[in-house]
Amino acid sequence: MIDRMAGVLSGFTTIWALAAVGYVLARFRVLGEQAPQVLANLVFSVATPALLFTTLSRTSLDRIVTGASVAFVASTIVVAVLYTLVARLLWKRGARTVTIGALGASYVNAGNMGLAIAAYVLGDVSLVVPVLLFQVLLAAPFALAVLDLAGGEGRPSPRRLALLPARNPIMIGSAAGIAVAASGWTPPDLLLEPFELIGAAAVPAALLAFGMSLPGARPLRTGPDAPDRYLAVACKVVVQPVLAYLIGRFLLGLTPDQVFVAVVTAALPAAQNVFVFALRYRAAEGLARDVVALSTPLSALAMTAAAVLLT
Repeated sequence: MIDRMAGVLSGFTTIWALAAVGYVLARFRVLGEQAPQVLANLVFSVATPALLFTTLSRTSLDRIVTGASVAFVASTIVVAVLYTLVARLLWKRGARTVTIGALGASYVNAGNMGLAIAAYVLGDVSLVVPVLLFQVLLAAPFALAVLDLAGGEGRPSPRRLALLPARNPIMIGSAAGIAVAASGWTPPDLLLEPFELIGAAAVPAALLAFGMSLPGARPLRTGPDAPDRYLAVACKVVVQPVLAYLIGRFLLGLTPDQVFVAVVTAALPAAQNVFVFALRYRAAEGLARDVVALSTPLSALAMTAAAVLLT
């Protein structure tokens, strides 16, 4: 139990250290006012596709579906639908705001926090790969398509819908990585090294961009988006891991270890990529930033509680 708690704290310490560097850079205007937007575009268009390509190209496809991943996916879908119903039908929020809020409520930080937690808490980095695959191949493309279409004018044509994947760098990088993995071909190191170098910038650049957005931020402030923020955080930190437990324990009949994996992955905080997406599409940036900022420390408490109660 102590090792698991130490792993949780280690992962969150890394995240907040990089975000703090971004905060200092912004506070003293070292990189200029446009730096967060530039970094977000770099992460979205270049670094993340490179990271996903190298990661997925080396992934064994026979480990994608596990009992824990099924519980995680089910909890993610339920939470996203729940948030969407409340925000769209009851509060009449716009499509883009609802999409960013739903991502904040369900899209977990699997890229860096997930890898750290998988290594130090779960003891196997590959356990987070199904989560990563689901998010980059299904959840993110669907959400990005909604954001793209919601920003257009008029009814989208079938041709535009068909071309959406080809216009999205994250989808392109993911598809290329999966294609290489499925082919059985092992690319030479000389080919992969440039992608690895560029992809290595994805996580720190996203965290720096997030930290640079924090000066002047008041995540506990009152205002018209306060209900959206607190609903998303509650869904992310409480509802999603509880659902993962109930689904894994009672519907799927998973072993205690598998239930623990499902709960921990579901309890991961909202990914900083949600903020990157919001910046990229200029939609609900404040909501995305506040949900990430609040869910990160609260998720540490949720995962620590899981480590105590499920051990």
